[in-house]
Amino acid sequence: MNKLFCINFTRWKQSYIRGFLRSALVDDNEIIFVSSASQAVKQGFDSTSQLVTWASKDQNEVDQLVEQFGVTPWQVEDGFIRSAGLGTDLTAPASLVLDKTGIYYDPSQPSDLEILLQNKQFTEAELDRAEALKNALLKNELSKYNLGGSFNKSTLNLSENQKIVLIPGQVEGDASIIKGCLDISSNSDLVKAVRRNNPDAFIIYKPHPDVVSGNREGKVDINTTNNFTDLVLTDTSITDCLAVVDEVHTMTSLVGFEGLLRQLKVVCYGIPFYSNWGLTIDRHSLKRRTRKLELNQLVAATLIDYPLYINWETQAFTTPEVIVEQLKKQIDKQGGKQSNHVFWLVRLARKTLNFILGMVKK
Repeated sequence: MNKLFCINFTRWKQSYIRGFLRSALVDDNEIIFVSSASQAVKQGFDSTSQLVTWASKDQNEVDQLVEQFGVTPWQVEDGFIRSAGLGTDLTAPASLVLDKTGIYYDPSQPSDLEILLQNKQFTEAELDRAEALKNALLKNELSKYNLGGSFNKSTLNLSENQKIVLIPGQVEGDASIIKGCLDISSNSDLVKAVRRNNPDAFIIYKPHPDVVSGNREGKVDINTTNNFTDLVLTDTSITDCLAVVDEVHTMTSLVGFEGLLRQLKVVCYGIPFYSNWGLTIDRHSLKRRTRKLELNQLVAATLIDYPLYINWETQAFTTPEVIVEQLKKQIDKQGGKQSNHVFWLVRLARKTLNFILGMVKK
């Protein structure tokens, strides 16, 4: 029996990570949750143990164990088709990634996803499946979190033939920015750079939903948005935004990938997982990525091969196609996508309910 020591998982995450790891790994494993490197050592961690960590949390304790025992940690993160609500509101994820090489948003080293994108030879059947999955996401207007109200182009005061650019805000201090950005690493700097490069465009800034909710930091001051953008959309469905715009300009946001699904021009100011494959306009190069991909190859690896999808109704792994159906039914049942602008007591109630539901997903 192998020992899996899991670190950086909150009590709420532990409730579903245990079941996820047991289902994802064929071997019989003893799963031990610890809060520190010293606790892991006290409970028997050694060079034969496997370390599992939530990738975006502080890795100081992980680094101590790596240095002392020479182990390679496995990193867990949310997948790309996640839920009809925010993770910071304790909504359980419908997909997770278990990366045994690196993690997809850290370009400083390869990840399982990058290795797939660089090397896999995709069959026609796999590419046809990717095309069908992409079309299902577009038809059902699904993204990662699936929040926000409706929006359309008729509300915009545009000049004739004026280009519309979307800037998706991110959580500042998030691991994907720390790892994936070089010279531009804040929402304010991104907004200013985009305006500088597109002086005549109609620029829409959409703050990250975790920032809008108040759960995370990353607000852009009003003077910056007034001076460098034409419109700020705080509680609008990202799929509605993408249906309106011509281009997406981003640091490392998943919205850039979702823009590619809609065949929009995507400009990357950082190095996200979908950049440097010939599909995006890249401010920075990553010479390790030498392959030129077709869109459906990117989709197949990113949405089908890399994540694992969990059907919380059956407590078993499933396919992204099933999750698309479930999310659409859930959104329809609740009367549409949830607003992210809610009274704090409503948000507290939402978190409490999600916590209770999450605790039974074992």
